[in-house]
Amino acid sequence: MRVPFHATDTRILFLSRAIRLFAYGLLSVVLVFYLVDLGLSEKQVGLLLSLTLVGDTLISLWLTTHADRIGRKRTLLLGALLMIGAGAVFASAGSFLVLLCAAIVGVISPSGNEVGPFLSVEQASLAELVPSHHRTQTFAWYNLLGSFTTAGGALASGFILQFLQAAANLTTSQSYRGIVVIYGAFGLLLFAILSGLSGSIETKHPIDRDSLKTRWLGLTRSRRFVLGLSALFALDAFAGGFIIQSILAYWFHVKFGIDIKWIGTIFFGANILAGISALSAARVARRFGLLNTMVFTHLPSNLLLILVPFMPNITFAIALLLLRFSISQMDVPTRQSYTMAVVDKEERSAAAGITNVARTIGASLAPVIAAPCLVVPALFNAPFFIAGGLKIIYDLILYRAFRSTIPAEEIGPTRT
Repeated sequence: MRVPFHATDTRILFLSRAIRLFAYGLLSVVLVFYLVDLGLSEKQVGLLLSLTLVGDTLISLWLTTHADRIGRKRTLLLGALLMIGAGAVFASAGSFLVLLCAAIVGVISPSGNEVGPFLSVEQASLAELVPSHHRTQTFAWYNLLGSFTTAGGALASGFILQFLQAAANLTTSQSYRGIVVIYGAFGLLLFAILSGLSGSIETKHPIDRDSLKTRWLGLTRSRRFVLGLSALFALDAFAGGFIIQSILAYWFHVKFGIDIKWIGTIFFGANILAGISALSAARVARRFGLLNTMVFTHLPSNLLLILVPFMPNITFAIALLLLRFSISQMDVPTRQSYTMAVVDKEERSAAAGITNVARTIGASLAPVIAAPCLVVPALFNAPFFIAGGLKIIYDLILYRAFRSTIPAEEIGPTRT
């Protein structure tokens, strides 16, 4: 990829994404197993996973809606410190209450997906660094990198566990803890990388101090649009929360008896396909528009998701899951680009923060419902049906509500 402007800062933001998502993917495969090994019940695990996302949501909401005032670089560095702290506590504590506090305050990803303030601030920063006609493509590469490194982390988890148990002679419990320690170390590396950012990522559109009195979470003119979009994004994320990577790993293990190291390999392939689908989204969006690409690539992927539990064996189940991932992420860079395109430039950090926090809130509510389903035979497959059905509803409402809101670059000369 040729980075058009501000190459150093853009590459740092891309490297930050790579380090972070590798760490998230690494931890997501073993997190539920680690918590169960510590003695937590399924209900406690579900509650912990949900409150992990709730805590990240509240902290991220405050940070992202204040990022343009306190500084985007400072916000990213603070996020890295919260990631380090969460890893340290999870690796050293065994008490449910201590883990719960660390989950709420720190930054830790049970899903393999983005948490914390990073994504929102980086989206706004990239939109500042590149012109509008490069924005969707930049976000596509940004998401491709995230998918690949998440896949690499998921794949590496099995091999690292095997190495720690065989070469380092650690017990299963100790090897799980080792993964958590490595997660915290990646947070330290992330802090060092982000320290190299320059002032180019900061907003170039000064905030009118008089307008702060009328702002709500950093928004004025874009408020109604952002709130409506956020409500729908929350519904989509709530549906996705039923099939986060940790829950999928456990479902495949129980359903087919597959070893955890092979689960990591499956997720590696799935995330590679997801990344490729995100990359192709830019080309599709140039022809059909951002909103159309978001909706009409998302619908068939959700139908495939509903069909996974009906597969007669693991080969067919994995094949269908991989097929689903091959088109499931085309809405991600288009969604991000669409949001940045239709809001005022000085409200981009707040808009990205609120929409991403809405997604985190939605996702945080699902695991506490999904996890207990896995221990009830009659409800074992329910997470797939609930996720797919709600996502289809989201697609239909999104298209109807926003089909008339078209970004300026799709109806007029390209803006820079």
